[in-house]
Amino acid sequence: MTITSPHLGSPSAWTDARLLFALEEVVENELNRHLQVAKDWMPHEYVPWSDGRNFPGLFEDGEAWGKEQSKVTEIGRVALVVNLLTEDNLPSYHHEIASLFGRDGAWGTWVHRWTAEEGRHGIVMRDYLLASRAVDPDALERFRMSHMSEGFESDNRHSMLHSVAYVAFQELATRISHRNTGHQSGDPVCDRMLSRIATDENLHMVFYRNLLKAAFEIAPDLTMQAVRDVVVDFRMPGHGIPGFERAAAQMAIGEVYNLRIHHDDVLQPVLRFLKVMEIDGLGPEGLRAQEELGVFMGGLDSEAAKFDERLAARKARMAARAAG
Repeated sequence: MTITSPHLGSPSAWTDARLLFALEEVVENELNRHLQVAKDWMPHEYVPWSDGRNFPGLFEDGEAWGKEQSKVTEIGRVALVVNLLTEDNLPSYHHEIASLFGRDGAWGTWVHRWTAEEGRHGIVMRDYLLASRAVDPDALERFRMSHMSEGFESDNRHSMLHSVAYVAFQELATRISHRNTGHQSGDPVCDRMLSRIATDENLHMVFYRNLLKAAFEIAPDLTMQAVRDVVVDFRMPGHGIPGFERAAAQMAIGEVYNLRIHHDDVLQPVLRFLKVMEIDGLGPEGLRAQEELGVFMGGLDSEAAKFDERLAARKARMAARAAG
Protein backbone atom coordinates (compact mmCIF):
# COMPACT_ATOMS: atom_id res chain seq x y z
CA MET A 1 0.00 0.00 0.00
CA THR A 2 1.47 3.34 -1.03
CA ILE A 3 0.43 6.47 0.78
CA THR A 4 1.49 9.85 -0.47
CA SER A 5 2.32 12.83 1.71
CA PRO A 6 -0.34 15.54 2.19
CA HIS A 7 -0.27 18.77 0.24
CA LEU A 8 0.53 20.64 3.43
CA GLY A 9 4.11 19.53 3.05
CA SER A 10 6.33 18.59 5.98
CA PRO A 11 5.03 16.79 9.05
CA SER A 12 5.64 19.94 11.07
CA ALA A 13 2.66 21.48 9.29
CA TRP A 14 0.31 19.07 11.06
CA THR A 15 -0.86 20.60 14.31
CA ASP A 16 -3.65 19.06 16.37
CA ALA A 17 -5.99 21.81 15.19
CA ARG A 18 -5.24 21.09 11.53
CA LEU A 19 -5.64 17.37 12.02
CA LEU A 20 -8.99 17.85 13.74
CA PHE A 21 -10.16 20.00 10.84
CA ALA A 22 -8.79 17.62 8.19
CA LEU A 23 -10.53 14.64 9.78
CA GLU A 24 -13.86 16.37 10.48
CA GLU A 25 -15.55 14.93 7.39
CA VAL A 26 -14.30 11.44 8.23
CA VAL A 27 -15.68 11.81 11.75
CA GLU A 28 -19.06 12.90 10.36
CA ASN A 29 -19.19 9.93 7.98
CA GLU A 30 -18.17 7.49 10.71
CA LEU A 31 -20.68 9.02 13.11
CA ASN A 32 -23.50 8.59 10.59
CA ARG A 33 -22.44 5.01 9.93
CA HIS A 34 -22.28 4.32 13.66
CA LEU A 35 -25.75 5.71 14.29
CA GLN A 36 -27.16 3.50 11.55
CA VAL A 37 -25.71 0.26 12.94
CA ALA A 38 -25.79 0.92 16.71
CA LYS A 39 -28.87 -0.47 18.44
CA ASP A 40 -30.35 1.14 21.53
CA TRP A 41 -30.78 -1.22 24.46
CA MET A 42 -32.20 -0.98 27.96
CA PRO A 43 -29.80 -1.68 30.84
CA HIS A 44 -32.62 -2.70 33.18
CA GLU A 45 -33.56 -5.58 30.86
CA TYR A 46 -30.23 -7.30 31.57
CA VAL A 47 -30.48 -7.21 35.37
CA PRO A 48 -31.93 -10.13 37.42
CA TRP A 49 -34.02 -7.88 39.65
CA SER A 50 -35.98 -10.79 41.12
CA ASP A 51 -32.75 -12.04 42.71
CA GLY A 52 -32.27 -8.80 44.63
CA ARG A 53 -32.87 -8.29 48.33
CA ASN A 54 -31.99 -5.73 50.96
CA PHE A 55 -28.49 -5.24 52.35
CA PRO A 56 -27.97 -4.21 55.99
CA GLY A 57 -28.30 -0.50 56.69
CA LEU A 58 -31.51 1.47 56.64
CA PHE A 59 -33.51 -1.73 56.18
CA GLU A 60 -33.86 -3.84 59.30
CA ASP A 61 -34.40 -6.96 57.24
CA GLY A 62 -31.13 -6.51 55.35
CA GLU A 63 -29.01 -9.57 54.70
CA ALA A 64 -25.23 -9.31 54.96
CA TRP A 65 -23.28 -10.14 51.81
CA GLY A 66 -21.45 -13.44 51.40
CA LYS A 67 -19.61 -15.03 48.48
CA GLU A 68 -21.82 -18.10 48.58
CA GLN A 69 -24.86 -16.00 47.62
CA SER A 70 -23.74 -15.65 44.00
CA LYS A 71 -22.98 -18.18 41.27
CA VAL A 72 -20.22 -15.93 39.86
CA THR A 73 -16.77 -17.52 39.91
CA GLU A 74 -13.86 -16.00 41.82
CA ILE A 75 -12.08 -14.87 38.64
CA GLY A 76 -15.38 -13.52 37.35
CA ARG A 77 -15.80 -11.48 40.54
CA VAL A 78 -12.29 -10.02 40.29
CA ALA A 79 -12.66 -9.12 36.62
CA LEU A 80 -16.14 -7.66 37.09
CA VAL A 81 -14.87 -5.27 39.74
CA VAL A 82 -11.93 -4.18 37.57
CA ASN A 83 -14.18 -3.74 34.53
CA LEU A 84 -16.79 -1.78 36.45
CA LEU A 85 -14.30 0.53 38.14
CA THR A 86 -12.78 1.18 34.72
CA GLU A 87 -16.22 2.15 33.39
CA ASP A 88 -16.91 4.25 36.50
CA ASN A 89 -14.25 6.80 35.55
CA LEU A 90 -16.37 7.95 32.60
CA PRO A 91 -16.52 11.58 33.83
CA SER A 92 -12.73 11.80 33.59
CA TYR A 93 -12.68 10.10 30.20
CA HIS A 94 -15.31 12.50 28.89
CA HIS A 95 -13.31 15.47 30.13
CA GLU A 96 -10.18 14.15 28.42
CA ILE A 97 -11.70 13.60 24.97
CA ALA A 98 -13.96 16.66 25.07
CA SER A 99 -10.93 18.82 25.86
CA LEU A 100 -8.93 17.22 23.07
CA PHE A 101 -11.53 16.72 20.34
CA GLY A 102 -13.79 19.66 21.17
CA ARG A 103 -17.52 19.96 21.76
CA ASP A 104 -18.55 21.39 18.40
CA GLY A 105 -19.37 19.90 15.01
CA ALA A 106 -19.13 16.18 14.28
CA TRP A 107 -16.34 15.74 16.82
CA GLY A 108 -18.50 17.13 19.61
CA THR A 109 -21.52 15.10 18.57
CA TRP A 110 -19.43 11.94 18.67
CA VAL A 111 -17.92 12.78 22.06
CA HIS A 112 -21.36 13.17 23.63
CA ARG A 113 -22.84 10.12 21.89
CA TRP A 114 -19.89 7.97 22.95
CA THR A 115 -20.27 9.17 26.54
CA ALA A 116 -23.99 8.40 26.56
CA GLU A 117 -23.41 4.89 25.25
CA GLU A 118 -20.57 4.20 27.67
CA GLY A 119 -22.76 5.39 30.55
CA ARG A 120 -25.00 2.37 30.06
CA HIS A 121 -22.12 0.03 30.78
CA GLY A 122 -21.47 1.24 34.29
CA ILE A 123 -25.20 1.38 35.04
CA VAL A 124 -25.99 -2.18 34.00
CA MET A 125 -22.86 -3.70 35.53
CA ARG A 126 -23.42 -2.07 38.92
CA ASP A 127 -27.10 -3.02 38.96
CA TYR A 128 -26.24 -6.60 38.02
CA LEU A 129 -23.55 -6.89 40.70
CA LEU A 130 -25.87 -5.61 43.43
CA ALA A 131 -28.99 -7.51 42.37
CA SER A 132 -27.10 -10.79 41.95
CA ARG A 133 -24.96 -10.19 45.06
CA ALA A 134 -21.83 -11.00 43.07
CA VAL A 135 -19.61 -8.62 45.08
CA ASP A 136 -19.40 -7.03 48.52
CA PRO A 137 -21.29 -3.73 48.02
CA ASP A 138 -19.40 -1.89 50.76
CA ALA A 139 -15.99 -2.89 49.40
CA LEU A 140 -17.12 -1.99 45.87
CA GLU A 141 -18.18 1.49 46.96
CA ARG A 142 -14.93 2.07 48.82
CA PHE A 143 -13.02 1.02 45.69
CA ARG A 144 -15.13 3.39 43.59
CA MET A 145 -14.54 6.35 45.87
CA SER A 146 -10.81 5.70 46.03
CA HIS A 147 -10.43 5.23 42.28
CA MET A 148 -12.58 8.14 41.16
CA SER A 149 -11.09 10.49 43.74
CA GLU A 150 -7.75 10.04 42.00
CA GLY A 151 -9.23 11.02 38.65
CA PHE A 152 -7.73 9.95 35.34
CA GLU A 153 -5.15 11.52 33.06
CA SER A 154 -4.44 9.84 29.75
CA ASP A 155 -0.86 8.98 28.87
CA ASN A 156 -1.67 10.33 25.40
CA ARG A 157 -3.37 13.64 26.21
CA HIS A 158 -0.43 15.53 24.68
CA SER A 159 -1.35 14.50 21.15
CA MET A 160 -4.54 14.09 19.17
CA LEU A 161 -3.01 11.36 16.98
CA HIS A 162 -1.71 9.45 19.98
CA SER A 163 -5.15 9.65 21.58
CA VAL A 164 -6.91 8.33 18.47
CA ALA A 165 -4.36 5.52 18.17
CA TYR A 166 -4.76 4.62 21.84
CA VAL A 167 -8.54 4.36 21.82
CA ALA A 168 -8.48 2.27 18.62
CA PHE A 169 -6.62 -0.41 20.61
CA GLN A 170 -8.14 0.29 24.01
CA GLU A 171 -11.76 -0.07 22.88
CA LEU A 172 -10.94 -3.49 21.47
CA ALA A 173 -9.06 -4.41 24.64
CA THR A 174 -12.10 -3.44 26.70
CA ARG A 175 -14.38 -5.46 24.43
CA ILE A 176 -12.16 -8.54 24.83
CA SER A 177 -11.94 -8.10 28.61
CA HIS A 178 -15.73 -7.86 28.95
CA ARG A 179 -16.34 -10.78 26.60
CA ASN A 180 -13.88 -13.08 28.37
CA THR A 181 -15.14 -12.03 31.80
CA GLY A 182 -18.61 -13.11 30.75
CA HIS A 183 -17.30 -16.46 29.51
CA GLN A 184 -15.44 -17.06 32.80
CA SER A 185 -18.17 -15.73 35.10
CA GLY A 186 -20.12 -18.97 35.49
CA ASP A 187 -23.40 -17.09 35.14
CA PRO A 188 -25.30 -17.03 31.82
CA VAL A 189 -27.03 -13.79 32.87
CA CYS A 190 -23.67 -12.11 33.39
CA ASP A 191 -22.35 -13.53 30.13
CA ARG A 192 -25.35 -12.13 28.23
CA MET A 193 -24.97 -8.70 29.82
CA LEU A 194 -21.25 -8.46 29.08
CA SER A 195 -21.78 -9.69 25.53
CA ARG A 196 -24.13 -6.74 25.01
CA ILE A 197 -21.52 -4.33 26.40
CA ALA A 198 -18.81 -5.92 24.24
CA THR A 199 -20.91 -5.24 21.15
CA ASP A 200 -20.89 -1.52 21.97
CA GLU A 201 -17.16 -1.55 22.59
CA ASN A 202 -16.56 -3.19 19.24
CA LEU A 203 -18.52 -0.48 17.42
CA HIS A 204 -16.49 2.16 19.24
CA MET A 205 -13.30 0.39 18.17
CA VAL A 206 -14.44 0.38 14.54
CA PHE A 207 -15.08 4.14 14.70
CA TYR A 208 -11.61 4.93 16.00
CA ARG A 209 -9.88 2.32 13.85
CA ASN A 210 -11.40 3.82 10.70
CA LEU A 211 -10.41 7.28 11.90
CA LEU A 212 -6.86 6.04 12.42
CA LYS A 213 -6.88 4.65 8.88
CA ALA A 214 -7.79 8.10 7.53
CA ALA A 215 -5.01 9.64 9.63
CA PHE A 216 -2.51 7.29 7.97
CA GLU A 217 -3.68 8.57 4.60
CA ILE A 218 -3.07 12.25 5.38
CA ALA A 219 -0.17 12.12 7.85
CA PRO A 220 1.48 8.69 7.54
CA ASP A 221 4.76 9.46 9.30
CA LEU A 222 3.19 11.09 12.34
CA THR A 223 0.50 8.44 12.57
CA MET A 224 3.07 5.64 12.38
CA GLN A 225 5.01 7.23 15.22
CA ALA A 226 1.84 7.58 17.27
CA VAL A 227 0.90 3.93 16.74
CA ARG A 228 4.44 2.83 17.65
CA ASP A 229 4.39 4.86 20.86
CA VAL A 230 0.94 3.68 21.89
CA VAL A 231 1.60 -0.01 21.22
CA VAL A 232 4.95 0.00 23.02
CA ASP A 233 3.68 1.89 26.09
CA PHE A 234 0.10 0.59 26.18
CA ARG A 235 -1.66 0.56 29.55
CA MET A 236 -5.31 -0.17 30.28
CA PRO A 237 -7.23 2.85 31.61
CA GLY A 238 -7.94 1.02 34.86
CA HIS A 239 -4.27 0.77 35.84
CA GLY A 240 -4.85 3.19 38.72
CA ILE A 241 -7.44 0.98 40.41
CA PRO A 242 -6.42 -0.03 43.96
CA GLY A 243 -4.83 -3.49 43.79
CA PHE A 244 -4.82 -3.45 39.98
CA GLU A 245 -1.54 -5.36 39.58
CA ARG A 246 -2.75 -8.29 41.66
CA ALA A 247 -6.12 -8.29 39.90
CA ALA A 248 -4.41 -8.12 36.50
CA ALA A 249 -2.26 -11.14 37.43
CA GLN A 250 -5.38 -13.07 38.42
CA MET A 251 -7.11 -12.09 35.18
CA ALA A 252 -4.06 -13.21 33.21
CA ILE A 253 -4.04 -16.65 34.84
CA GLY A 254 -7.82 -16.85 34.49
CA GLU A 255 -7.48 -16.15 30.75
CA VAL A 256 -9.57 -13.01 30.87
CA TYR A 257 -6.74 -10.79 29.67
CA ASN A 258 -3.06 -11.67 29.32
CA LEU A 259 -0.07 -11.21 27.01
CA ARG A 260 -1.28 -13.76 24.47
CA ILE A 261 -4.74 -12.24 24.33
CA HIS A 262 -3.27 -8.73 24.12
CA HIS A 263 -1.02 -9.70 21.20
CA ASP A 264 -3.40 -11.95 19.25
CA ASP A 265 -6.83 -10.45 19.93
CA VAL A 266 -6.12 -6.74 20.41
CA LEU A 267 -2.93 -5.48 18.77
CA GLN A 268 -2.71 -7.79 15.76
CA PRO A 269 -6.29 -7.34 14.47
CA VAL A 270 -5.99 -3.55 14.37
CA LEU A 271 -2.49 -3.58 12.89
CA ARG A 272 -3.56 -6.11 10.27
CA PHE A 273 -6.64 -4.13 9.27
CA LEU A 274 -4.57 -0.98 8.85
CA LYS A 275 -1.81 -2.94 7.06
CA VAL A 276 0.63 -0.96 9.15
CA MET A 277 3.66 -3.07 8.29
CA GLU A 278 2.92 -2.79 4.54
CA ILE A 279 2.80 0.99 4.36
CA ASP A 280 5.61 2.39 2.22
CA GLY A 281 6.64 5.84 1.10
CA LEU A 282 7.42 6.82 4.68
CA GLY A 283 10.01 9.38 5.67
CA PRO A 284 12.95 8.54 7.96
CA GLU A 285 11.01 8.97 11.24
CA GLY A 286 8.00 7.03 9.99
CA LEU A 287 10.18 4.23 8.67
CA ARG A 288 12.06 4.02 11.97
CA ALA A 289 8.77 3.85 13.87
CA GLN A 290 7.51 1.09 11.57
CA GLU A 291 10.68 -0.96 12.08
CA GLU A 292 10.59 -0.48 15.85
CA LEU A 293 6.95 -1.53 15.90
CA GLY A 294 7.81 -4.73 14.05
CA VAL A 295 10.62 -5.53 16.47
CA PHE A 296 8.39 -4.86 19.46
CA MET A 297 5.60 -7.09 18.18
CA GLY A 298 8.08 -9.90 17.60
CA GLY A 299 9.37 -9.54 21.14
CA LEU A 300 5.85 -9.41 22.56
CA ASP A 301 4.95 -12.61 20.74
CA SER A 302 8.00 -14.30 22.29
CA GLU A 303 7.01 -13.09 25.77
CA ALA A 304 3.48 -14.33 25.16
CA ALA A 305 4.84 -17.74 24.19
CA LYS A 306 6.75 -17.92 27.49
CA PHE A 307 3.59 -16.99 29.36
CA ASP A 308 1.67 -19.67 27.46
CA GLU A 309 4.22 -22.26 28.59
CA ARG A 310 4.00 -21.18 32.22
CA LEU A 311 0.21 -21.20 32.12
CA ALA A 312 0.13 -24.68 30.54
CA ALA A 313 2.52 -25.97 33.22
CA ARG A 314 0.35 -24.47 35.95
CA LYS A 315 -2.76 -26.14 34.51
CA ALA A 316 -0.92 -29.48 34.37
CA ARG A 317 0.11 -29.18 38.02
CA MET A 318 -3.43 -28.33 39.11
CA ALA A 319 -4.86 -31.23 37.08
CA ALA A 320 -2.36 -33.65 38.62
CA ARG A 321 -3.16 -32.35 42.10
CA ALA A 322 -6.88 -32.77 41.48
CA ALA A 323 -6.39 -36.29 40.14
CA GLY A 324 -4.24 -37.25 43.11
